[in-house]
Amino acid sequence: MRAVTVPVPGGPRALVVSEVPEPVPGPREVVVDVAAAGVNRADVNQREGHYPSPAGAPSWPGLEVSGTVVAVGSEVTTASLGDHVVALLSGGGYADRVAVDEGLLLPYLKGLDLVEAAGLPEAVATVWSNVVMSAQLQAGETLLVHGGSSGVGSIAIQIGKALGATVYATAGTPAKVEFCEQLGADRGIDYRAEDFVAVTQELTGGRGVDVVLDLVGGDYLARDVDALAVGGRVMVIASQGGSSATIDVARLMGKRGRIWGTTLRARSLEERRAIMAEVREHVWPMVASGAVRPVLDSVFPLEFAATAHERMESGEHSGKILLAVR
Repeated sequence: MRAVTVPVPGGPRALVVSEVPEPVPGPREVVVDVAAAGVNRADVNQREGHYPSPAGAPSWPGLEVSGTVVAVGSEVTTASLGDHVVALLSGGGYADRVAVDEGLLLPYLKGLDLVEAAGLPEAVATVWSNVVMSAQLQAGETLLVHGGSSGVGSIAIQIGKALGATVYATAGTPAKVEFCEQLGADRGIDYRAEDFVAVTQELTGGRGVDVVLDLVGGDYLARDVDALAVGGRVMVIASQGGSSATIDVARLMGKRGRIWGTTLRARSLEERRAIMAEVREHVWPMVASGAVRPVLDSVFPLEFAATAHERMESGEHSGKILLAVR
């Protein structure tokens, strides 16, 4: 079968369509014939040689797919041949087929385009595990999303609103600010023209925000603390702005605030199964009702994976970038 591999780490053109062996399902796995795969920032890091697949996962990129079950392991009880599904992966999604544990599957929902559905698994699992399972965002609280126009950010805005929170979102252009507000953000903040700390303090009457979902890291972290309400929580899930930060610890203590750094891919299979079980119970009904939907920027054929990565690295995209495999 075809897979987009990385023989030598480097820029987008390091991605090469190669022939690799087809996957064989383990006892609790299914093989999915891939309709589409999501493109994520982690894939860029992997392509550059900074974020290899964990042990046991395919060595090529791809953290989420949609498609059809074409093989079933001997102990699988929740999926059948021919089922349309979406799946969270540790790697290997940029391919014709991929093996995945049945606990990491979500059922396909009528009304969703099967290709578009590939833009959901990684984002909904990331947002729910951080904003709700860890930070415990409640109705009536305030959520600040950095990178609101990104794939994860666009889902965070929608889930926050579906939970009854007030949502603010930062973005880098007026058009992206408008994009965030069209998704439901109560206020988009142009981080190039506005100080998100000053804006959120004004909007909350000086109280601050309860939860920050930070996709930037670096020097944003100190400002996140400044933006927090008493008892606020900062969830750091990426470090595009740098991996080092300096914060005023006394200020954090005074606010009784918490800073958590998390990743999704490196978690144990048991943890990821638990996350997907919560997504299936709580987020999938939001998707079924239309309260949460995939937001697409662009779709490229599998053989144009390099172009898709160039699109992501340009920073011009809003929403998810996908690779269409079928």
